[in-house]
Amino acid sequence: MLAIVVLVVVLAIFAIGYRTYASYLADRVYALDAARPTPAHTMQDGIDFVPTNKHVLFGHHFTSVAGAAPIVGPAIAVFWGWVPALLWVTLGTVFAAGVHDFGALVVSVRNRAQNIGTLTRSVINTRSRTLFLIIIFFLLTLVNAVFAVVIGNLFVANPGAVIPIVVEIPLAIAIGQWIYRTRTAALIPSLVGVAVLYLLILVGNAYPVTLDNLAETLGMGPRTLWIIALFVYAFIASRIPVWVLLQPRDYINSHQLFIALGVIFLGLLVGLDRIVAPAINTNLPDGTPSFFPFLFVTVACGAISGFHSLVASGTTSKQLDKETDAKHVGYLGAIGEGSLALGAILATTAGVAAVGLDWGELYPDFATASGGAVGNFVQGIAGFASHLGVPADLGTIFAAVVVISFAATTMDTGVRLQRYIIQELGDLVAAGRGGIAGRFRDATRNLTAVTAMAVVVPLALALAPAGGEAEAQGYAFGRLWTLFGTTNQLTAGLALAVVAVWVTRGGRNATAQLVPLAFLLVMTVWALVLNLRTFIEDRDWILAPLDAIILVLALWLVVEAVLAIRRARAGDVGDPTEIGADDRRGAPAATITDPEGRAR
Repeated sequence: MLAIVVLVVVLAIFAIGYRTYASYLADRVYALDAARPTPAHTMQDGIDFVPTNKHVLFGHHFTSVAGAAPIVGPAIAVFWGWVPALLWVTLGTVFAAGVHDFGALVVSVRNRAQNIGTLTRSVINTRSRTLFLIIIFFLLTLVNAVFAVVIGNLFVANPGAVIPIVVEIPLAIAIGQWIYRTRTAALIPSLVGVAVLYLLILVGNAYPVTLDNLAETLGMGPRTLWIIALFVYAFIASRIPVWVLLQPRDYINSHQLFIALGVIFLGLLVGLDRIVAPAINTNLPDGTPSFFPFLFVTVACGAISGFHSLVASGTTSKQLDKETDAKHVGYLGAIGEGSLALGAILATTAGVAAVGLDWGELYPDFATASGGAVGNFVQGIAGFASHLGVPADLGTIFAAVVVISFAATTMDTGVRLQRYIIQELGDLVAAGRGGIAGRFRDATRNLTAVTAMAVVVPLALALAPAGGEAEAQGYAFGRLWTLFGTTNQLTAGLALAVVAVWVTRGGRNATAQLVPLAFLLVMTVWALVLNLRTFIEDRDWILAPLDAIILVLALWLVVEAVLAIRRARAGDVGDPTEIGADDRRGAPAATITDPEGRAR
Protein backbone atom coordinates (compact mmCIF):
# COMPACT_ATOMS: atom_id res chain seq x y z
CA MET A 1 0.00 0.00 0.00
CA LEU A 2 1.13 3.56 -0.71
CA ALA A 3 2.18 5.17 2.56
CA ILE A 4 0.80 8.56 1.48
CA VAL A 5 -2.73 7.10 1.49
CA VAL A 6 -2.34 5.94 5.09
CA LEU A 7 -0.99 9.35 6.11
CA VAL A 8 -3.88 11.30 4.56
CA VAL A 9 -6.57 9.00 5.97
CA VAL A 10 -5.23 9.07 9.53
CA LEU A 11 -4.67 12.85 9.58
CA ALA A 12 -8.25 13.29 8.30
CA ILE A 13 -9.53 11.14 11.18
CA PHE A 14 -7.54 13.24 13.63
CA ALA A 15 -9.03 16.45 12.17
CA ILE A 16 -12.58 15.09 12.42
CA GLY A 17 -11.92 13.97 16.00
CA TYR A 18 -10.78 17.45 16.99
CA ARG A 19 -13.69 19.22 15.31
CA THR A 20 -16.38 16.90 16.67
CA TYR A 21 -15.37 14.72 19.61
CA ALA A 22 -13.15 17.34 21.28
CA SER A 23 -15.96 19.90 20.97
CA TYR A 24 -18.39 17.44 22.57
CA LEU A 25 -15.99 16.93 25.47
CA ALA A 26 -15.44 20.68 25.88
CA ASP A 27 -19.14 21.56 25.90
CA ARG A 28 -20.98 18.56 27.32
CA VAL A 29 -18.48 16.70 29.51
CA TYR A 30 -15.93 19.21 30.83
CA ALA A 31 -18.18 22.29 30.54
CA LEU A 32 -15.43 24.83 29.84
CA ASP A 33 -16.05 28.45 30.79
CA ALA A 34 -13.84 31.21 29.37
CA ALA A 35 -14.98 33.61 32.11
CA ARG A 36 -13.72 31.46 34.99
CA PRO A 37 -10.31 32.75 36.23
CA THR A 38 -7.59 30.12 35.96
CA PRO A 39 -4.82 29.47 38.52
CA ALA A 40 -2.34 31.11 36.14
CA HIS A 41 -4.09 34.39 37.06
CA THR A 42 -5.31 33.80 40.61
CA MET A 43 -2.01 32.28 41.78
CA GLN A 44 0.45 34.04 39.47
CA ASP A 45 4.03 34.06 40.78
CA GLY A 46 6.13 34.68 37.66
CA ILE A 47 7.90 31.31 38.07
CA ASP A 48 5.48 28.37 37.71
CA PHE A 49 2.13 30.19 37.51
CA VAL A 50 2.35 32.34 34.38
CA PRO A 51 -0.63 33.14 32.04
CA THR A 52 0.56 31.99 28.63
CA ASN A 53 -0.72 32.35 25.07
CA LYS A 54 -2.38 29.10 24.02
CA HIS A 55 -0.08 28.63 21.03
CA VAL A 56 3.03 29.07 23.18
CA LEU A 57 1.56 26.76 25.83
CA PHE A 58 0.73 24.17 23.18
CA GLY A 59 4.41 24.22 22.27
CA HIS A 60 5.46 23.63 25.87
CA HIS A 61 2.85 20.94 26.48
CA PHE A 62 3.40 19.05 23.25
CA THR A 63 7.17 18.96 23.38
CA SER A 64 7.09 18.04 27.07
CA VAL A 65 4.86 15.03 26.46
CA ALA A 66 6.30 13.99 23.10
CA GLY A 67 9.84 12.95 23.98
CA ALA A 68 11.17 9.77 22.39
CA ALA A 69 8.35 7.47 23.50
CA PRO A 70 5.90 8.12 20.60
CA ILE A 71 8.81 7.23 18.31
CA VAL A 72 10.26 4.25 20.16
CA GLY A 73 6.97 2.49 21.00
CA PRO A 74 5.45 2.48 17.48
CA ALA A 75 8.85 1.74 15.92
CA ILE A 76 8.97 -1.43 18.04
CA ALA A 77 5.28 -2.34 17.69
CA VAL A 78 5.38 -2.56 13.88
CA PHE A 79 7.17 -5.87 14.51
CA TRP A 80 3.68 -7.36 15.10
CA GLY A 81 2.47 -5.70 11.89
CA TRP A 82 1.84 -2.12 10.82
CA VAL A 83 -1.97 -2.43 10.79
CA PRO A 84 -2.50 -3.23 14.51
CA ALA A 85 0.04 -0.58 15.50
CA LEU A 86 -1.67 1.98 13.27
CA LEU A 87 -5.17 1.12 14.53
CA TRP A 88 -4.11 1.50 18.17
CA VAL A 89 -2.41 4.83 17.47
CA THR A 90 -5.40 6.19 15.52
CA LEU A 91 -8.23 5.05 17.77
CA GLY A 92 -6.21 5.56 20.93
CA THR A 93 -5.42 9.17 20.03
CA VAL A 94 -9.03 10.14 19.29
CA PHE A 95 -10.91 8.19 21.96
CA ALA A 96 -8.35 7.69 24.75
CA ALA A 97 -5.41 10.11 24.67
CA GLY A 98 -7.52 13.15 23.79
CA VAL A 99 -10.02 12.38 26.55
CA HIS A 100 -7.26 11.68 29.07
CA ASP A 101 -4.98 14.67 28.36
CA PHE A 102 -7.86 17.13 28.01
CA GLY A 103 -9.58 15.85 31.15
CA ALA A 104 -6.47 15.86 33.36
CA LEU A 105 -5.77 19.46 32.36
CA VAL A 106 -9.34 20.65 33.05
CA VAL A 107 -9.66 18.90 36.42
CA SER A 108 -6.33 20.34 37.54
CA VAL A 109 -7.25 23.87 36.43
CA ARG A 110 -10.53 23.63 38.36
CA ASN A 111 -8.59 22.61 41.47
CA ARG A 112 -5.87 25.23 41.88
CA ALA A 113 -3.55 23.47 39.38
CA GLN A 114 -2.95 20.52 41.70
CA ASN A 115 -1.24 17.51 40.13
CA ILE A 116 -3.27 14.42 39.35
CA GLY A 117 -1.91 12.55 42.38
CA THR A 118 -2.93 15.25 44.82
CA LEU A 119 -6.31 15.53 43.13
CA THR A 120 -6.92 11.89 43.98
CA ARG A 121 -7.33 12.95 47.62
CA SER A 122 -10.15 15.35 46.82
CA VAL A 123 -11.85 13.27 44.13
CA ILE A 124 -11.52 9.76 45.62
CA ASN A 125 -10.06 9.82 49.16
CA THR A 126 -6.93 10.68 51.15
CA ARG A 127 -5.54 7.14 51.11
CA SER A 128 -5.69 7.04 47.31
CA ARG A 129 -3.54 10.15 47.09
CA THR A 130 -0.60 8.38 48.72
CA LEU A 131 -1.02 5.31 46.51
CA PHE A 132 -1.11 7.36 43.32
CA LEU A 133 1.84 9.56 44.29
CA ILE A 134 4.02 6.48 44.83
CA ILE A 135 3.04 5.10 41.41
CA ILE A 136 3.80 8.48 39.82
CA PHE A 137 7.20 8.52 41.54
CA PHE A 138 8.05 5.17 39.95
CA LEU A 139 6.80 6.30 36.53
CA LEU A 140 8.83 9.53 36.53
CA THR A 141 11.93 7.63 37.63
CA LEU A 142 11.51 5.24 34.70
CA VAL A 143 10.77 8.06 32.22
CA ASN A 144 13.86 10.07 33.14
CA ALA A 145 16.13 7.02 33.12
CA VAL A 146 14.89 5.70 29.78
CA PHE A 147 15.00 9.04 27.98
CA ALA A 148 18.53 9.76 29.21
CA VAL A 149 19.72 6.48 27.72
CA VAL A 150 17.91 7.15 24.43
CA ILE A 151 19.53 10.61 24.12
CA GLY A 152 22.93 9.24 25.11
CA ASN A 153 22.68 6.57 22.40
CA LEU A 154 21.70 9.18 19.81
CA PHE A 155 24.59 11.50 20.69
CA VAL A 156 27.03 8.60 20.36
CA ALA A 157 25.55 7.44 17.05
CA ASN A 158 25.01 10.94 15.62
CA PRO A 159 27.83 13.29 16.77
CA GLY A 160 26.73 15.81 14.14
CA ALA A 161 23.63 16.51 16.25
CA VAL A 162 25.61 17.73 19.27
CA ILE A 163 26.30 21.32 18.14
CA PRO A 164 22.67 22.09 17.09
CA ILE A 165 21.27 20.68 20.35
CA VAL A 166 23.79 22.43 22.61
CA VAL A 167 23.47 25.82 20.88
CA GLU A 168 19.66 25.57 21.04
CA ILE A 169 19.82 26.17 24.81
CA PRO A 170 21.33 29.70 24.80
CA LEU A 171 19.36 30.42 21.62
CA ALA A 172 16.08 29.61 23.39
CA ILE A 173 17.07 31.69 26.44
CA ALA A 174 17.83 34.69 24.20
CA ILE A 175 14.53 34.32 22.37
CA GLY A 176 12.65 34.03 25.65
CA GLN A 177 14.25 37.21 26.98
CA TRP A 178 13.43 39.03 23.73
CA ILE A 179 9.78 37.96 23.85
CA TYR A 180 9.22 38.94 27.49
CA ARG A 181 11.16 42.21 27.42
CA THR A 182 9.73 43.49 24.12
CA ARG A 183 6.29 41.88 24.60
CA THR A 184 6.34 40.73 20.98
CA ALA A 185 4.48 37.69 19.66
CA ALA A 186 6.44 34.47 19.97
CA LEU A 187 5.79 33.15 16.47
CA ILE A 188 8.40 35.05 14.44
CA PRO A 189 11.24 34.81 17.00
CA SER A 190 10.64 31.08 17.41
CA LEU A 191 10.62 30.53 13.64
CA VAL A 192 13.92 32.38 13.47
CA GLY A 193 15.18 30.08 16.21
CA VAL A 194 14.14 27.00 14.20
CA ALA A 195 15.90 28.37 11.11
CA VAL A 196 19.11 28.95 13.09
CA LEU A 197 18.80 25.47 14.62
CA TYR A 198 18.63 23.82 11.22
CA LEU A 199 21.47 25.93 9.81
CA LEU A 200 23.55 24.59 12.67
CA ILE A 201 22.98 21.09 11.29
CA LEU A 202 25.43 22.05 8.52
CA VAL A 203 27.93 23.12 11.18
CA GLY A 204 27.36 19.96 13.19
CA ASN A 205 27.84 17.81 10.10
CA ALA A 206 31.15 19.56 9.36
CA TYR A 207 32.33 19.48 12.99
CA PRO A 208 30.93 16.41 14.77
CA VAL A 209 31.50 16.35 18.53
CA THR A 210 32.34 13.20 20.43
CA LEU A 211 33.29 12.57 24.05
CA ASP A 212 35.31 9.45 23.31
CA ASN A 213 38.68 10.81 24.43
CA LEU A 214 37.34 12.48 27.57
CA ALA A 215 35.34 9.37 28.45
CA GLU A 216 38.42 7.18 28.03
CA THR A 217 40.42 9.52 30.26
CA LEU A 218 37.72 9.30 32.95
CA GLY A 219 37.53 5.53 32.61
CA MET A 220 33.97 5.28 31.33
CA GLY A 221 32.08 4.78 28.09
CA PRO A 222 31.00 7.79 26.00
CA ARG A 223 27.31 7.00 26.50
CA THR A 224 27.81 6.94 30.26
CA LEU A 225 29.46 10.36 30.14
CA TRP A 226 26.63 11.74 28.02
CA ILE A 227 24.05 10.40 30.49
CA ILE A 228 25.81 12.05 33.42
CA ALA A 229 26.04 15.33 31.48
CA LEU A 230 22.34 15.14 30.64
CA PHE A 231 21.33 14.78 34.28
CA VAL A 232 23.60 17.66 35.29
CA TYR A 233 21.84 19.76 32.65
CA ALA A 234 18.39 18.55 33.80
CA PHE A 235 19.28 19.47 37.39
CA ILE A 236 19.95 23.06 36.32
CA ALA A 237 17.15 23.39 33.76
CA SER A 238 14.46 22.08 36.13
CA ARG A 239 15.32 24.69 38.79
CA ILE A 240 14.98 27.87 36.74
CA PRO A 241 11.61 29.56 36.01
CA VAL A 242 9.64 28.00 33.14
CA TRP A 243 9.67 31.22 31.09
CA VAL A 244 13.48 31.42 31.02
CA LEU A 245 14.19 28.24 29.03
CA LEU A 246 11.31 25.76 29.07
CA GLN A 247 8.67 27.85 27.32
CA PRO A 248 10.78 29.40 24.51
CA ARG A 249 12.59 26.16 23.74
CA ASP A 250 9.36 24.20 23.77
CA TYR A 251 7.80 26.63 21.34
CA ILE A 252 10.82 26.31 19.05
CA ASN A 253 10.59 22.53 19.28
CA SER A 254 6.85 22.49 18.61
CA HIS A 255 7.55 23.79 15.11
CA GLN A 256 9.75 20.77 14.54
CA LEU A 257 6.67 18.54 14.65
CA PHE A 258 5.18 20.33 11.69
CA ILE A 259 8.52 20.42 9.88
CA ALA A 260 9.07 16.70 10.47
CA LEU A 261 5.53 15.91 9.35
CA GLY A 262 6.11 18.15 6.32
CA VAL A 263 9.25 16.19 5.44
CA ILE A 264 7.29 12.93 5.80
CA PHE A 265 4.30 14.19 3.79
CA LEU A 266 6.32 15.74 0.95
CA GLY A 267 8.79 12.88 0.93
CA LEU A 268 5.99 10.35 0.58
CA LEU A 269 4.29 12.47 -2.08
CA VAL A 270 7.45 12.78 -4.16
CA GLY A 271 8.83 9.30 -3.59
CA LEU A 272 5.47 7.46 -3.53
CA ASP A 273 6.99 5.00 -1.08
CA ARG A 274 5.14 1.81 -0.40
CA ILE A 275 4.86 0.13 3.00
CA VAL A 276 7.22 -2.84 2.87
CA ALA A 277 6.38 -4.31 6.28
CA PRO A 278 3.69 -6.99 6.65
CA ALA A 279 0.22 -5.75 7.55
CA ILE A 280 0.09 -8.46 10.24
CA ASN A 281 3.30 -10.32 10.97
CA THR A 282 2.49 -14.04 10.98
CA ASN A 283 6.14 -15.09 10.99
CA LEU A 284 6.94 -14.40 14.63
CA PRO A 285 9.92 -16.29 16.10
CA ASP A 286 9.73 -18.21 19.34
CA GLY A 287 10.03 -16.04 22.42
CA THR A 288 8.11 -13.10 20.94
CA PRO A 289 5.89 -11.40 23.54
CA SER A 290 2.19 -12.00 22.91
CA PHE A 291 0.28 -9.45 20.84
CA PHE A 292 -2.24 -9.11 23.68
CA PRO A 293 -1.51 -7.32 25.94
CA PHE A 294 1.99 -6.15 25.03
CA LEU A 295 1.17 -4.15 21.89
CA PHE A 296 -0.98 -1.85 24.02
CA VAL A 297 1.76 -1.15 26.55
CA THR A 298 4.59 -1.01 24.00
CA VAL A 299 2.76 1.81 22.19
CA ALA A 300 2.02 4.11 25.12
CA CYS A 301 2.82 7.67 24.07
CA GLY A 302 1.17 8.09 20.69
CA ALA A 303 -2.00 6.25 21.73
CA ILE A 304 -2.42 7.20 25.40
CA SER A 305 0.15 7.95 28.08
CA GLY A 306 -0.13 8.50 31.80
CA PHE A 307 2.89 10.79 31.68
CA HIS A 308 0.70 13.30 29.83
CA SER A 309 -1.57 13.66 32.87
CA LEU A 310 1.48 14.50 34.98
CA VAL A 311 2.53 17.25 32.57
CA ALA A 312 -1.03 18.52 32.07
CA SER A 313 -1.67 18.78 35.81
CA GLY A 314 1.92 19.51 36.83
CA THR A 315 3.12 22.39 34.65
CA THR A 316 0.59 23.07 31.87
CA SER A 317 -2.34 23.77 34.20
CA LYS A 318 -0.30 26.47 35.92
CA GLN A 319 0.09 28.36 32.63
CA LEU A 320 -3.40 28.05 31.05
CA ASP A 321 -4.70 31.54 30.29
CA LYS A 322 -8.37 30.60 29.75
CA GLU A 323 -10.31 27.42 30.39
CA THR A 324 -11.38 27.23 26.77
CA ASP A 325 -7.71 27.05 25.75
CA ALA A 326 -7.63 23.56 27.29
CA LYS A 327 -9.14 22.02 24.14
CA HIS A 328 -6.39 23.49 21.97
CA VAL A 329 -3.61 22.57 24.37
CA GLY A 330 -4.83 19.22 25.75
CA TYR A 331 -6.70 17.49 22.94
CA LEU A 332 -4.66 18.97 20.10
CA GLY A 333 -1.49 18.07 22.00
CA ALA A 334 -2.65 14.45 22.00
CA ILE A 335 -3.21 14.66 18.25
CA GLY A 336 0.31 16.05 17.83
CA GLU A 337 1.61 13.05 19.73
CA GLY A 338 -0.45 10.68 17.61
CA SER A 339 0.84 12.35 14.45
CA LEU A 340 4.41 11.81 15.60
CA ALA A 341 3.62 8.15 16.28
CA LEU A 342 2.08 7.91 12.80
CA GLY A 343 5.31 9.33 11.39
CA ALA A 344 7.30 6.71 13.31
CA ILE A 345 5.18 3.90 11.85
CA LEU A 346 5.60 5.19 8.29
CA ALA A 347 9.31 5.88 8.70
CA THR A 348 10.02 2.36 9.94
CA THR A 349 7.78 0.56 7.45
CA ALA A 350 8.26 2.67 4.29
CA GLY A 351 11.03 5.23 4.82
CA VAL A 352 13.72 2.67 5.60
CA ALA A 353 13.27 1.16 2.13
CA ALA A 354 14.09 4.55 0.58
CA VAL A 355 17.66 4.26 1.88
CA GLY A 356 18.02 0.68 0.69
CA LEU A 357 17.43 -1.11 3.98
CA ASP A 358 15.64 -4.46 4.11
CA TRP A 359 12.78 -4.45 6.61
CA GLY A 360 13.14 -8.13 7.39
CA GLU A 361 16.78 -7.63 8.37
CA LEU A 362 15.83 -4.74 10.65
CA TYR A 363 13.05 -6.74 12.36
CA PRO A 364 14.18 -10.40 12.53
CA ASP A 365 13.13 -10.76 16.19
CA PHE A 366 11.63 -8.69 18.99
CA ALA A 367 14.94 -8.00 20.75
CA THR A 368 16.48 -6.56 17.57
CA ALA A 369 13.33 -4.54 16.88
CA SER A 370 13.49 -3.05 20.37
CA GLY A 371 17.18 -2.22 20.26
CA GLY A 372 17.08 -0.66 16.80
CA ALA A 373 13.80 1.27 17.06
CA VAL A 374 15.22 4.80 17.30
CA GLY A 375 17.88 4.12 14.68
CA ASN A 376 15.26 2.74 12.29
CA PHE A 377 13.18 5.90 12.71
CA VAL A 378 16.17 8.13 12.05
CA GLN A 379 17.04 6.18 8.90
CA GLY A 380 13.42 6.29 7.74
CA ILE A 381 13.18 10.07 8.08
CA ALA A 382 16.48 10.39 6.22
CA GLY A 383 14.92 8.28 3.47
CA PHE A 384 11.94 10.62 3.14
CA ALA A 385 14.25 13.64 3.16
CA SER A 386 16.35 12.12 0.38
CA HIS A 387 13.36 12.40 -1.97
CA LEU A 388 13.49 16.17 -1.37
CA GLY A 389 17.15 16.40 -2.32
CA VAL A 390 18.53 16.35 1.23
CA PRO A 391 21.79 14.36 1.48
CA ALA A 392 21.51 11.24 3.63
CA ASP A 393 24.02 12.47 6.23
CA LEU A 394 22.15 15.75 6.77
CA GLY A 395 18.79 13.95 6.82
CA THR A 396 20.07 11.62 9.52
CA ILE A 397 21.27 14.52 11.68
CA PHE A 398 17.94 16.33 11.16
CA ALA A 399 15.99 13.30 12.41
CA ALA A 400 18.34 12.88 15.38
CA VAL A 401 17.92 16.57 16.31
CA VAL A 402 14.13 16.17 16.28
CA VAL A 403 14.22 13.13 18.58
CA ILE A 404 16.80 14.57 20.97
CA SER A 405 14.98 17.91 21.20
CA PHE A 406 11.74 16.24 22.24
CA ALA A 407 13.39 13.77 24.62
CA ALA A 408 15.51 16.46 26.34
CA THR A 409 12.46 18.64 26.91
CA THR A 410 10.65 15.70 28.47
CA MET A 411 13.61 15.13 30.79
CA ASP A 412 13.49 18.79 31.89
CA THR A 413 9.80 18.52 32.66
CA GLY A 414 10.14 15.05 34.17
CA VAL A 415 12.77 16.15 36.69
CA ARG A 416 10.71 19.23 37.57
CA LEU A 417 7.63 17.05 38.12
CA GLN A 418 9.65 14.56 40.16
CA ARG A 419 10.68 17.42 42.43
CA TYR A 420 7.00 18.28 43.02
CA ILE A 421 6.16 14.64 43.81
CA ILE A 422 9.07 14.19 46.25
CA GLN A 423 8.03 17.38 48.06
CA GLU A 424 4.46 16.10 48.43
CA LEU A 425 5.65 12.69 49.62
CA GLY A 426 7.91 14.45 52.11
CA ASP A 427 4.96 16.35 53.53
CA LEU A 428 2.92 13.14 53.77
CA VAL A 429 5.69 11.14 55.45
CA ALA A 430 6.42 13.88 57.98
CA ALA A 431 2.83 14.85 58.74
CA GLY A 432 2.63 15.24 62.50
CA ARG A 433 6.03 13.60 63.00
CA GLY A 434 9.51 14.76 63.92
CA GLY A 435 12.83 12.94 63.89
CA ILE A 436 14.06 11.42 60.62
CA ALA A 437 10.70 12.00 58.90
CA GLY A 438 10.81 15.67 59.84
CA ARG A 439 14.36 16.04 58.55
CA PHE A 440 13.33 14.37 55.29
CA ARG A 441 10.50 16.87 54.93
CA ASP A 442 12.90 19.74 55.57
CA ALA A 443 15.24 18.38 52.91
CA THR A 444 12.42 18.21 50.37
CA ARG A 445 11.69 21.88 50.99
CA ASN A 446 15.26 22.77 50.02
CA LEU A 447 15.29 23.35 46.24
CA THR A 448 18.83 22.08 45.75
CA ALA A 449 18.34 18.98 47.90
CA VAL A 450 15.01 17.94 46.42
CA THR A 451 16.22 18.47 42.85
CA ALA A 452 19.25 16.31 43.62
CA MET A 453 16.89 13.58 44.87
CA ALA A 454 14.91 13.85 41.63
CA VAL A 455 18.11 13.32 39.63
CA VAL A 456 20.09 10.71 41.56
CA VAL A 457 17.62 7.79 41.43
CA PRO A 458 16.94 7.80 37.64
CA LEU A 459 20.65 8.44 37.03
CA ALA A 460 21.50 5.30 38.98
CA LEU A 461 18.96 3.27 36.98
CA ALA A 462 20.21 4.69 33.68
CA LEU A 463 23.78 3.65 34.52
CA ALA A 464 22.94 0.21 35.96
CA PRO A 465 24.37 -2.73 33.96
CA ALA A 466 21.81 -4.81 32.10
CA GLY A 467 23.66 -8.06 31.71
CA GLY A 468 23.06 -10.68 29.05
CA GLU A 469 21.64 -9.70 25.66
CA ALA A 470 20.40 -6.35 26.99
CA GLU A 471 23.89 -5.17 28.00
CA ALA A 472 24.47 -3.22 24.77
CA GLN A 473 21.26 -1.23 25.32
CA GLY A 474 21.84 -0.41 28.99
CA TYR A 475 19.64 -1.37 31.90
CA ALA A 476 17.10 1.41 31.32
CA PHE A 477 16.42 0.60 27.68
CA GLY A 478 17.27 -3.09 27.78
CA ARG A 479 15.20 -3.96 30.85
CA LEU A 480 13.20 -1.02 32.16
CA TRP A 481 11.33 -0.23 28.93
CA THR A 482 8.83 -3.04 29.50
CA LEU A 483 8.00 -1.91 33.01
CA PHE A 484 8.00 1.74 31.89
CA GLY A 485 5.36 1.07 29.23
CA THR A 486 3.15 -0.87 31.60
CA THR A 487 3.43 1.66 34.41
CA ASN A 488 2.81 4.50 31.99
CA GLN A 489 -0.43 2.95 30.72
CA LEU A 490 -1.50 2.07 34.24
CA THR A 491 -1.03 5.70 35.28
CA ALA A 492 -3.20 6.76 32.34
CA GLY A 493 -5.93 4.40 33.49
CA LEU A 494 -5.76 5.70 37.05
CA ALA A 495 -5.84 9.31 35.81
CA LEU A 496 -8.94 8.46 33.75
CA ALA A 497 -10.48 7.03 36.91
CA VAL A 498 -9.94 10.35 38.71
CA VAL A 499 -11.45 12.29 35.79
CA ALA A 500 -14.37 9.83 35.57
CA VAL A 501 -15.21 10.27 39.26
CA TRP A 502 -14.97 14.05 38.89
CA VAL A 503 -17.28 14.06 35.85
CA THR A 504 -19.75 11.70 37.54
CA ARG A 505 -19.87 13.88 40.65
CA GLY A 506 -20.85 16.76 38.40
CA GLY A 507 -23.87 14.83 37.12
CA ARG A 508 -22.40 14.44 33.63
CA ASN A 509 -21.87 11.36 31.46
CA ALA A 510 -18.50 9.71 32.13
CA THR A 511 -18.72 7.06 29.39
CA ALA A 512 -15.94 8.80 27.43
CA GLN A 513 -13.58 8.11 30.35
CA LEU A 514 -14.90 4.75 31.54
CA VAL A 515 -14.53 2.87 28.23
CA PRO A 516 -10.78 3.54 27.71
CA LEU A 517 -10.31 3.18 31.47
CA ALA A 518 -11.67 -0.37 31.47
CA PHE A 519 -9.61 -1.35 28.43
CA LEU A 520 -6.37 0.05 29.85
CA LEU A 521 -6.80 -1.55 33.25
CA VAL A 522 -7.32 -4.99 31.69
CA MET A 523 -4.26 -4.63 29.41
CA THR A 524 -1.93 -3.18 32.07
CA VAL A 525 -2.81 -5.56 34.89
CA TRP A 526 -2.49 -8.46 32.45
CA ALA A 527 0.94 -7.20 31.35
CA LEU A 528 2.09 -6.60 34.94
CA VAL A 529 1.23 -10.18 35.87
CA LEU A 530 3.05 -11.62 32.84
CA ASN A 531 6.06 -9.36 33.47
CA LEU A 532 6.20 -10.37 37.11
CA ARG A 533 6.44 -14.01 36.14
CA THR A 534 9.22 -13.23 33.63
CA PHE A 535 11.20 -11.10 36.10
CA ILE A 536 11.02 -13.85 38.72
CA GLU A 537 12.11 -16.50 36.19
CA ASP A 538 15.04 -14.24 35.17
CA ARG A 539 15.88 -13.62 38.83
CA ASP A 540 15.69 -9.88 38.28
CA TRP A 541 15.39 -8.85 41.91
CA ILE A 542 15.12 -5.14 41.05
CA LEU A 543 12.25 -5.23 38.58
CA ALA A 544 10.33 -8.11 40.17
CA PRO A 545 9.69 -6.28 43.47
CA LEU A 546 8.97 -3.02 41.61
CA ASP A 547 6.46 -4.81 39.39
CA ALA A 548 4.80 -6.46 42.39
CA ILE A 549 4.57 -3.18 44.34
CA ILE A 550 3.07 -1.32 41.37
CA LEU A 551 0.59 -4.16 40.76
CA VAL A 552 -0.62 -4.16 44.37
CA LEU A 553 -0.89 -0.36 44.51
CA ALA A 554 -2.77 -0.30 41.21
CA LEU A 555 -5.33 -2.91 42.22
CA TRP A 556 -5.86 -1.14 45.53
CA LEU A 557 -6.37 2.20 43.82
CA VAL A 558 -8.76 0.68 41.27
CA VAL A 559 -10.94 -0.63 44.09
CA GLU A 560 -10.95 2.80 45.71
CA ALA A 561 -11.92 4.42 42.38
CA VAL A 562 -14.75 1.96 41.75
CA LEU A 563 -16.17 2.63 45.22
CA ALA A 564 -15.89 6.39 44.63
CA ILE A 565 -17.76 6.14 41.31
CA ARG A 566 -20.51 4.11 43.01
CA ARG A 567 -20.81 6.74 45.72
CA ALA A 568 -20.90 9.51 43.13
CA ARG A 569 -23.68 7.78 41.19
CA ALA A 570 -25.60 7.37 44.42
CA GLY A 571 -25.43 11.12 44.91
CA ASP A 572 -23.39 11.01 48.11
CA VAL A 573 -21.23 13.97 47.08
CA GLY A 574 -21.76 17.38 45.60
CA ASP A 575 -20.66 19.30 42.54
CA PRO A 576 -16.97 18.64 41.89
CA THR A 577 -16.33 21.58 39.63
CA GLU A 578 -14.74 23.52 42.47
CA ILE A 579 -13.33 20.87 44.80
CA GLY A 580 -10.98 22.77 47.03
CA ALA A 581 -10.72 25.51 44.46
CA ASP A 582 -10.05 29.13 45.26
CA ASP A 583 -10.44 30.15 41.64
CA ARG A 584 -14.21 29.80 41.59
CA ARG A 585 -16.52 31.81 39.41
CA GLY A 586 -16.76 35.37 40.62
CA ALA A 587 -13.43 35.38 42.41
CA PRO A 588 -11.46 38.49 41.54
CA ALA A 589 -8.75 37.83 39.00
CA ALA A 590 -5.21 38.60 40.05
CA THR A 591 -3.37 41.46 38.40
CA ILE A 592 -1.50 40.05 35.41
CA THR A 593 2.19 40.84 35.53
CA ASP A 594 5.13 39.78 33.43
CA PRO A 595 8.12 37.97 35.00
CA GLU A 596 9.72 41.34 35.79
CA GLY A 597 6.74 42.29 37.94
CA ARG A 598 5.34 44.91 35.57
CA ALA A 599 1.54 45.06 35.26
CA ARG A 600 0.19 44.17 31.84
